[in-house]
Amino acid sequence: MAREKIKIKRIDNLSARQVTFSKRRKGLIKKAEELSVLCDADVGLIIFSSTGKLFEFSSSSMEGILQRYNLQCNSDPDKLEQPFLDLELVANNNFPTLSNEVMQKNPQLRQMRGEDLNGLSIEELETMEKSLETGLNRIIALKNEKFMKQTSELQEKVMKLTRENQLLTKEVTYIENMSQKMNSASSETIVYDEIPLSELQGNSSQHPQDSKSSSDASLTLGLC
Repeated sequence: MAREKIKIKRIDNLSARQVTFSKRRKGLIKKAEELSVLCDADVGLIIFSSTGKLFEFSSSSMEGILQRYNLQCNSDPDKLEQPFLDLELVANNNFPTLSNEVMQKNPQLRQMRGEDLNGLSIEELETMEKSLETGLNRIIALKNEKFMKQTSELQEKVMKLTRENQLLTKEVTYIENMSQKMNSASSETIVYDEIPLSELQGNSSQHPQDSKSSSDASLTLGLC
């Protein structure tokens, strides 16, 4: 069964219109993205909803696409087929100045790298040397500053770790001492429990005999 063709007209129902707008907008953006990828085209898409909300898609920079569009609209119709880069260079009045600056800077950059120095005079070489020395001193100063900062941070970390290590050592020592005291106390209790009761009674019964013998000896010495 053939699908009924939808008549293109304004949708009166607000909810249905919003749903249709959301679906069609996503589909349009997807098609624009596919066109830019498949055909290597520069695509810019701008959509405003009925409430004034902006939706856009650009395969590159939207600002660049709009500038290109304005240049195309304001340029001669006979030149519309020329590449965009040529149109931009013609329209940009600063291009000659920028081109000259680039041409002047390129030799200087090569000379700063130590290239193409044969054509320089002694004065020019001395000026370049001073410039390089100034830049080198700044680089060394910045490097030393960062090195000192990093060293200070490492020293703080070492001090912190040292304090934590000392605390852990004290805790371990305290635990070991308490363990030794507990072990010694338990061993003394065990030894006391192992002494036979008969030995304790025997030791206690021997004390009166010793005292009696010592008294007899003292009497004998007195009679003598």
